Amino acid sequence: MDHLYYNLNQTNPLIVYAARGDVNGDKIPDNVYLTGIRTPDSPFIQNITLVIQDGRTGQFARIPLSSDAGYNPTLFLGDFTGNGVQDIMISIASGGSGGMMYYYIYSYMMNKPQLIFDYNVFNETYQYDVIYRDYYKVEVIDRTNQQKYIIDISQRGREYLSEIYNRNGRLKQPIRGFVNPLSGLYPVDFDSNGVYELLAYQRIAGRYNADSLGNVETTLKWDKRQFTQIQQVVSVFGSQA
Repeated sequence: MDHLYYNLNQTNPLIVYAARGDVNGDKIPDNVYLTGIRTPDSPFIQNITLVIQDGRTGQFARIPLSSDAGYNPTLFLGDFTGNGVQDIMISIASGGSGGMMYYYIYSYMMNKPQLIFDYNVFNETYQYDVIYRDYYKVEVIDRTNQQKYIIDISQRGREYLSEIYNRNGRLKQPIRGFVNPLSGLYPVDFDSNGVYELLAYQRIAGRYNADSLGNVETTLKWDKRQFTQIQQVVSVFGSQA
């Protein structure tokens, strides 16, 4: 990816987040920034850009992001690939009602930016069917890995269930829900070896977006070429005992 060197003092964008660590592998800490243009009287930020200052030379590299507008942009530096060098994780809140987040992870080894995680690729890869079944069950099917999960909604309350089921527990009509795009991505070193895995959250919705049924939780690990799934579970919300 092309990147331009420039002096931060000669640009209009402001630094909206900063971190420090060796991201190019030369053992010298680098300065890593997110810059952007703040909207007057609003927390909304546009033209969010990744900027890296080489700790040895002082030079700046500018890396534009595909989704470069949103709220609360943050950085996390950590080794995701196992090469002993910190990678750069970027998080941006979209501000949409579904809680969708934008996530990117860049490797910057030897000053060469490589996008190793893109939230759009993740969302396109993991596709689901959410199907209401008779007798107060909802199937969640991961079409990518051909895994099926069953959610019991029998404790959701009489008013909710009566809109969907007859008295005998059969559906009044076919109903499908959906799984939202990525709403949470968390770096976790599950095996305490200094290399971070990723824990991804996607919310399961029923008849409408606010009708939450649970979450799909997918654990990803770098396999020398890409992040691959090592575990997936569906978590559900509890009810009053």
